[in-house]
Amino acid sequence: MPKDLHELPKLRDSLSYLYLEHGHIEQDALSVQFIDKEGRIPIPAASLAALLLGPGTTITHAAVKALADNGCSIVWCGEDGVRCYAAGCGETRKAYHLLKQAVLVCDPVRREQVVRRMYELRFDHRLPEGLSLPQVRGLEGVRVRTAYARASQEFGVPWRGRRYDRSNWGQSDPINRALSAANACLNGICHAAIVSAGYSPALGFIHTGKQLSFVYDIADLYKVELTIPAAFRVTAEGTANLESRARQECRRVFKEARLLDRIVPDMEWLLDVPVEVPEYGEDIDADAACPTPLWEPLLGEEDRASDGGDDSGEGAGVAAG
Repeated sequence: MPKDLHELPKLRDSLSYLYLEHGHIEQDALSVQFIDKEGRIPIPAASLAALLLGPGTTITHAAVKALADNGCSIVWCGEDGVRCYAAGCGETRKAYHLLKQAVLVCDPVRREQVVRRMYELRFDHRLPEGLSLPQVRGLEGVRVRTAYARASQEFGVPWRGRRYDRSNWGQSDPINRALSAANACLNGICHAAIVSAGYSPALGFIHTGKQLSFVYDIADLYKVELTIPAAFRVTAEGTANLESRARQECRRVFKEARLLDRIVPDMEWLLDVPVEVPEYGEDIDADAACPTPLWEPLLGEEDRASDGGDDSGEGAGVAAG
């Protein structure tokens, strides 16, 4: 796989899709292979846009990761691809959360308001008026450093700062390894909540420019409360099976803190999402493949009169056929 993203193959040069059914897909060395009664068939993951999995197919975790790393979408579909069941989607097909998130991200004034609300949620109190954004970030840096120092003193684990080399994981000190394992669990939980609620993981407010920017934003709300104490606690108990024990401790801590109950309401408060769900005619979640209404500009009274329209609203929300 190319190291430089500029060397990645262009989508326009890729094969469009490959449909497979009644077989098993797994990673074998550096390739992904499809196995059925006829034998093994290599899958061109690096030059494939979409892999359609029909009935009777199974796929391993390693194969999914390899395909994702190569930018190949995986779609679970019916026989001969006639129905689409899933494609790494969340639990809702509604887009109003994403639309609201996009509006806020693209408006600098409203984006800064969300950023300040994120910091207020971290501090658990309203920030003083007149603070600039750099000053707020400075206060947050002090709060995080204080949390590390407090945990170090409480659990008796030496702390020399948050530093690690992802290319040389084993050389990191135990507490940094425990923190990374714990934060990975937290990121995964937040990612799942974001996608299931219909938001985009990429449209971040504090973090920006990466596909998981919003995940990092939301995860940062809970690190001081949850993952920092958890990581220091398990490190103080010993370094054997450290990453595994950190994940188990996170599972316990997240359950006690009722984290899954909190993430979506916290996001709704941060983004000021209305309680009432906008109506789009048909229930969008009732049929994932049903086309949604067409967008049309709102007409003023004078425009309606000149356009020959009436007050019935017919045509303003006509579903695509």
